[in-house]
Amino acid sequence: MPPTRAAQAERPGARFVSYATPRTGSKELCAWRGEIPAGTKAPAHTVNREEILHLLDGELLITLDDRTDRITPGDTLIINPGATLTVENPTDRTAITWVTTSIGLTAELADGTRITPPWAN
Repeated sequence: MPPTRAAQAERPGARFVSYATPRTGSKELCAWRGEIPAGTKAPAHTVNREEILHLLDGELLITLDDRTDRITPGDTLIINPGATLTVENPTDRTAITWVTTSIGLTAELADGTRITPPWAN
């Protein structure tokens, strides 16, 4: 299999660089680097697949269900299916994450909107 070149997908307030998806030959997993700019607060969303989020650089406030934690480089978060996640970068610099999940991830916003992120499918 040839190497995967960085493919970008952007959402308001964040940038995602895909490395493993079905389009790049992955059969079970997706993996991407997330760049969360300073001052960004993503809307709460409930995921249907387990996600593993590892913080490479910066700091984030992560609310997982009803618990909020500040994570720093080297911290890893396991987000179980059905969990509600909010990601916030309250600092003055971009935070960099590495995220892995299984193919087929979707997220549901509080208003019922379902998102199928291209970097995770």
